[in-house]
Parts: sequence; structure tokens; C-alpha cells
Amino acid sequence: MCHLKIVTTIYITSLEICKFLVYFKYTMRLNKMQIEHLAFSIVRNLLKEEKIIADDKIKLIEQIAQLIYNEFQKEDELDQEVREILNKHIEKIRKENIEYQTMFRMIKTKLAKERNIVL
Repeated sequence: MCHLKIVTTIYITSLEICKFLVYFKYTMRLNKMQIEHLAFSIVRNLLKEEKIIADDKIKLIEQIAQLIYNEFQKEDELDQEVREILNKHIEKIRKENIEYQTMFRMIKTKLAKERNIVL
């Protein structure tokens, strides 16, 4: 599991941040500004609630934004891999009248679970 170093003694895992992002991921795709704003909000709230102490707030926001972006990239790469797998079997899918989207979700979920990718 990937860890983000906040200060010398405090860590946030990508999984914890991704759980926070589940709603956003399924309702819309976030652009760079939205990701940066989300990272800012996460840091602001954690500081406000005194859950963390940050030596360099700006650097911390940048690191969290990068972590969020990386999680989206992992999902994009997974989507591409699933498309490639399905394209190899497209004739069989058509012949057997299998719904493409259902197969896509099934394969994506299986691969994500195997690779510890949070969807």
C-alpha cells in the first residue's frame, strides 16, 4: 500500500483518501483544479480538527493532490487494460450475446481487487 509522508510521524494511506473520493469518482471526473481544491480541503479539515500537524502545508497539499491524481491514473490504466482484454474476445462476446458493459464491470472489479486498486 502506498503511503504519503505528512510529517515525520504521521502517514495517510492512499486507501484512506480513496474511500473519501468514492462519491466523486462515480458521479464525475475531477479535473486538476478540482483535485487541488479537494486536497486543500482535506488538509484544511485535518488541520482544523487537529488530526495532523504540517510543517509545510503547501507541500502537503501538493503531495495529496498528486496521490489523488495517481489513483485516477491507476483506474484509467485499468480501464484501458479491460478494454484490451474485451477486444481480444469481442467476437465471442457478440456470438454469445454477452452484454459488454456487464463484462467490463466484472473484469474491472476482479482486476482491481487482485491489484488492490480502490474503485
